Amino acid sequence: MSTSKFKIIAEETIQPLAFNFNSENLARAKKIIKMYPSNFKESSIMPLLSIAQSQNHGWLPKKAIEYVSNFIEVPEIKVLEIATFYSMYNLSPVGKFHIEVCTTTPCMLRGSDSMIDLCKKKFGLKIGEITEDGLFSLGRVECLGACVNAPVVKINENYYEDLDSESLNKLLDSLKMNKKVKVGPQSKRKGSEPVK
Repeated sequence: MSTSKFKIIAEETIQPLAFNFNSENLARAKKIIKMYPSNFKESSIMPLLSIAQSQNHGWLPKKAIEYVSNFIEVPEIKVLEIATFYSMYNLSPVGKFHIEVCTTTPCMLRGSDSMIDLCKKKFGLKIGEITEDGLFSLGRVECLGACVNAPVVKINENYYEDLDSESLNKLLDSLKMNKKVKVGPQSKRKGSEPVK
């Protein structure tokens, strides 16, 4: 199985020189910190990294990791360990629409390999690459936690379930044309009710 390039720390040439939460995110971060006991500041690392990644167009530069470390006064290695361990954090730039295809057993049995193949052919991508126009990037992920609705694809923060080649192709075309798309199951069922 190939590793995603998004988990490799981006080259120095594209790393920003500084990172700070904007005023809206600073207010959100302060609220988050208040949710945790002062002697467990590191418990806030994951939500703070998510805010930083969202503010930085879907990826975490080194300066954001350093900033979160200083913000909650914990060693930088604690923040880096979390940023490098969890698949939801990207350490290098991603496309405007970051496609993550679940490849765990239920999704694989229901066709996730064909979802990856469709994306590769449609955009001329390999796992870990970004289209030349910067619109799409492709990654594989282990378990998005929606096994009953397999196969599942996560694009940015949204989950698209019950996919087949036709529905995924239509979804990707709609995103490319900036059309509104339906989040969740792409079949006619609601949630994870049985297929009729």
